[in-house]
Amino acid sequence: MKTNQDAYGQALYAFYQGNDVSVFIERDDGHIDADWALKRYFSRFRQWQPSERQAIALCRGRILDIGCGAGRHALHLQEKGFDVSAIDISPLAIKTCKLRGIRKARTCSIEELRPPRKRFDTLLLMGNNFGLFASPRKAKRLLRKLSRLVAEDGQIIAECANPYKTTDPLHLQYHRRNRKRGRMAGQLRIRARYKNAATPWFDYLFVSPEEMDSILTGTGWRIDRLFRSSEPTYIAVLKQEGGCKANGRLR
Repeated sequence: MKTNQDAYGQALYAFYQGNDVSVFIERDDGHIDADWALKRYFSRFRQWQPSERQAIALCRGRILDIGCGAGRHALHLQEKGFDVSAIDISPLAIKTCKLRGIRKARTCSIEELRPPRKRFDTLLLMGNNFGLFASPRKAKRLLRKLSRLVAEDGQIIAECANPYKTTDPLHLQYHRRNRKRGRMAGQLRIRARYKNAATPWFDYLFVSPEEMDSILTGTGWRIDRLFRSSEPTYIAVLKQEGGCKANGRLR
């Protein structure tokens, strides 16, 4: 990724250096939101939502943090003694992770992942990073690919925003626009902007728990457990089909 495209990485690195910064998220319908809360990317375990703390407590074995950002989850787990690797498409995000003390961090996208010599036990897709799957079709393909990265009893812990937890007319209008174009309601087309840097446009997928369950069909994964919160986000623990029995799907 070129420096002038690494908008989020630039913002994270600037915040780490003590600057007061914000990132703007531009949607393809012209809607723009300011993300003023970069400090959450550097928050400690005690500051996390209860659902996030509960889900992270289920991590085990060798862990891969996909889309790690500033590395708050990887850093916490590393401090707990886990063997953690962290990846992000942003070179400056990875630089920030390394400066914060994360030992295994490298620039890599979810698309570039290859089966490791020793498989992982837990894959993390926190920070709404189920959205990295971009579309239902791509999600199915990548979920099958992720099966080759994990041990037989491996798991994915994925956070997602439920797009229907809103009453904002602009968001509801965007849902209708998406449906008319043959897309899922929560399938966003966005880019991040910081100063004179802007990421390329990319798709990001928000789905309800029911929609996630449907997407998982035929991928070898199933929802084993859900952690809901007071926010529009929820966290799903995904297990491979044929593993332990489902523990109350969509509970």
